[in-house]
Amino acid sequence: MSRTRALIVVALLVVFVVVAGVLIYANTNKGGQARTFDVTVSGAKSMTPSTLQPAHVGDTITINVKSDRDGEVHLHEYDIAIEVKAGQATTHTFKADKTCTCDIEWEETSQPLGTLVVSP
Repeated sequence: MSRTRALIVVALLVVFVVVAGVLIYANTNKGGQARTFDVTVSGAKSMTPSTLQPAHVGDTITINVKSDRDGEVHLHEYDIAIEVKAGQATTHTFKADKTCTCDIEWEETSQPLGTLVVSP
């Protein structure tokens, strides 16, 4: 192999390694960001949106809940109870410290409302 071809091969390998490193870095954990989710609970039976994502371990998550009924919205895995009053927005902020697809339910009836997805 000629010297020119060898240099071209080395240059291509360097470019490949740099591009791969950038792609891997861009797709790694993005934890440490502030995430805010605004949800509306209707009739103690459904939540819009029903899936809260993206969130990552290390994020500070704020959930703003508005409901048409008084009650408790419960975030499993984190064991967070959010007391809501009809027509009023209630805010709860916490640090995401574990991965999960966390169920969110209307506590009184155990009615599933949705999920919070926390990725590594």
